[in-house]
Amino acid sequence: MSGSAPSRTERESRLLQAFVQLADTLVDDYDVVDVLHRLVDHCVQLLDATAAGLMLSDQRGGLRVVAYSSDQTRMLELFQLQASEGPCLECVHNGEPVLVADLTTSVERWPRFAPLAIEEGFASVHAVPMRLRRETIGALNLFRRETGLLGDEDLMVVRALADTATIGILQERAIRRGEVVTEQLQTALNSRVVIEQAKGVLAFAGNLEMEKAFQALRDYSRNRGRRLADVARELVLGELRPDDLLTSSPRPTEA
Repeated sequence: MSGSAPSRTERESRLLQAFVQLADTLVDDYDVVDVLHRLVDHCVQLLDATAAGLMLSDQRGGLRVVAYSSDQTRMLELFQLQASEGPCLECVHNGEPVLVADLTTSVERWPRFAPLAIEEGFASVHAVPMRLRRETIGALNLFRRETGLLGDEDLMVVRALADTATIGILQERAIRRGEVVTEQLQTALNSRVVIEQAKGVLAFAGNLEMEKAFQALRDYSRNRGRRLADVARELVLGELRPDDLLTSSPRPTEA
């Protein structure tokens, strides 16, 4: 768990807040991308995990990275797709958790991914499917700098978080009609592209690291109760100025 560990009472309170936030996705209108970023943030803040990333299936049966707790995590998730190997891919393809206590034992299993993850400082990995009934729509990946498996309680929590988010995406009413809900998934994936462009605009304009630029984008959207993708699109189209978002964000100090 990153930072100082909260007390059990604080942790239970934060867990309750996390599930309440995810339960809000059961209403008709919500921001899928922001929900999934909240999910990976919750995993890092509440569980014994250093970093987290999330992939979703697109309409063509491929996988795309949608949410991540850091740019380092994003790079590792993208590398899995490029190398066609890794815990997230196995998790989605099999529909079962992939739990690796020591990445050094998985070099033969993932000859390209495992050495890179180890080089980045990670020692163990847990991938949990985002699955409802027989349909797997993605995977949630947790990275740790220590060897060993997550405790049973943490594993139960991450599965519950993933399941709740999945239910929010695959609405029950659509499942009862026998439809495969891909429109929301594709919207989230398309929004991701615009958000990456907006991050680049902010990073250039404010001389910021990409993570700081993304935080400024999220803060602006949340403070005004607006969708992340809508704000990103307006920024890319020039309807919003970078300074509109950066005025309340600290600028980097000169070296």
